[in-house]
Amino acid sequence: MERGRASESSSTFLTCPAPDVNVQTLDYYPPTSPPEQQSKPQSTTSLQPVEVADAEEQRPSVPWYEQRARRFGSQHPRLSKVWHYFRGPRPKRDLAEPTPFLTFTFHSGRRIALESAWIRLTRRFTAPWLFCLLAIGYIIGFAFFSRTQSFLVPAESFIGCTSTYWLANDGCGLDGQACGPFDFNSSFDFRCPAQCKSVILQNPRTVGDEQTAFVPLIVGGGDENRTYRGDTFICAAAIQDGLISNSKGGCATVQVVANFTDFLPFTANGLTSIGFPTIFPVGFRLRPTNNLSSCSDLRNPALAFNVLITALIFLVLRPRPIIAFWCLVCIGFWHVSLFSQPQSTPPPLDTAFAIFLPALFVSYAYWRLAFRFVLPIFSRMPLEGTVWYLGPFWVGVLSNVVFDKIPISRLTASDITQRKGGIIAFVIILIVLVCIAVNQVRVIRKTGWLPYYLRWYIIGGLVILVLSQLPGLELRLHHYIFATALMPGTAFPTRLSAIYQGLLLGIFLNGVAAFGFASILQTSKDLRRDAPLGSALPSFRTNATNYNSSVPLQNQTIFWDALVDDSWDGFALLIDDVERYVGTALNYSLASLQTGLPHFFRLAYTSGGQTADFTKAATLWPNGTWVDPPPGPS
Repeated sequence: MERGRASESSSTFLTCPAPDVNVQTLDYYPPTSPPEQQSKPQSTTSLQPVEVADAEEQRPSVPWYEQRARRFGSQHPRLSKVWHYFRGPRPKRDLAEPTPFLTFTFHSGRRIALESAWIRLTRRFTAPWLFCLLAIGYIIGFAFFSRTQSFLVPAESFIGCTSTYWLANDGCGLDGQACGPFDFNSSFDFRCPAQCKSVILQNPRTVGDEQTAFVPLIVGGGDENRTYRGDTFICAAAIQDGLISNSKGGCATVQVVANFTDFLPFTANGLTSIGFPTIFPVGFRLRPTNNLSSCSDLRNPALAFNVLITALIFLVLRPRPIIAFWCLVCIGFWHVSLFSQPQSTPPPLDTAFAIFLPALFVSYAYWRLAFRFVLPIFSRMPLEGTVWYLGPFWVGVLSNVVFDKIPISRLTASDITQRKGGIIAFVIILIVLVCIAVNQVRVIRKTGWLPYYLRWYIIGGLVILVLSQLPGLELRLHHYIFATALMPGTAFPTRLSAIYQGLLLGIFLNGVAAFGFASILQTSKDLRRDAPLGSALPSFRTNATNYNSSVPLQNQTIFWDALVDDSWDGFALLIDDVERYVGTALNYSLASLQTGLPHFFRLAYTSGGQTADFTKAATLWPNGTWVDPPPGPS
């Protein structure tokens, strides 16, 4: 039955027309007067009595909520007008399909449509057998790329961008025993991945009396032999030393040295190291290697190969839209898993396949919710479809590189506030997202679907609000959650929707391939990384006023205050960033320290073998000057 028009009566009469049916109840808009004041339908004169009951039976029943809406609208006409504007047209309508941009009309009256001309020119290449042939060739070529990238070098030679010989604070245990044994003057051939220059410390790290953050950790390297401290990022040091390339990675040899003193800072190849003026148990030096081959990281050639293949699919081969969609999903996922951001090196294929199947299910939901309403339209405009989809798609797939310079690594309050420019970047991102959301709301309202979408987004927002209030857990908006939340709002045939869909699909694939389907709720320990715990801090009784510089260093003893409560059972003492004491004593003799060098002392409480936050460093200079530690944890 057509909305706004009454149906014909089911009874057939020779000379009598059907009675006029009052159709006002079929209109969704509120009547101009209450229902009891509406005029009743007048039956027409006929040779036989006409039963209006048949027409009454065909009149659809009005839901209770619609009746209340009408009654409210008649009582509050202004609010009703706002509601009708917000609700959009009734009946719902589809948006007009976008017309091709690439259509030109010249002064002579000649009209050239580039999209149609391109389709005619490439029609011979759209045969299914040709697509199957390309698919087979792509799989073989991609397999060779992957083999050369990760499986021609011994697996034990691969190291990550943050690989070191020494762990932070007390991570190596008393006197470094947990990180040993060290075979000093031995060598080790290694291979680094590309883009290690952008892998930085996410929290401040204390080196002596200095703190560094948001840069690769590089200590030393400024001496003649380029000696680095043991906790330096090996790959970043190799980039600084010029042995490997940041864009291609590479191979080198590391040689371990023992008990090196005075690590000097220097700057080279865009990286700056910091100094450490005293002795440290472990250092290393870097040398070129002749033992490893196939050392170049092929992520850039693989990217060019994959971009070319997806462009051929969209521009030339033009399979059915759903096949093109699945090509994007598979190519993007495996590019991240094997090349641009593998979870480890060499890539763990078992982990990648474990994530791949759930990713396909979520991707199919994206197709049902959004892509099937937009991608088929732009498949009839291959030139535009390639631009609107592939450009944003690869930006999303490479989001770890594209958005690397934005001073926000996670959407948590601590990450946003602790980095310079983080708040400004967050505000700009928020403004952009609000503008995008407002525009999409405007588009959805034109179709009449806005109340439907708004209802589901409100329900989802309430669920997230409840989850965020669970005790002991913190809400985390991962890549795939962000993409999943925004994807349904792009199911409308506009160019901006095509751009959003490509970008969100790429972000989703980047997130799940690199990090998996991480939980939306995580504990503070999961999010802390190596940041301070926020625990209580002990205090030194030795200070700048009571330290006697006239006593030789070998006869000196430092003291600290007793335990403040029963929640702690002892102390841990770092001297020159190495754990030298764990126990319940309230003092430590400096007889074993080398004279003529500065020394740095940091103290922490312990409980059940676990160490709390360390204080910042108290410094004892060679001239006998004691500098008290600044307030706060290190």
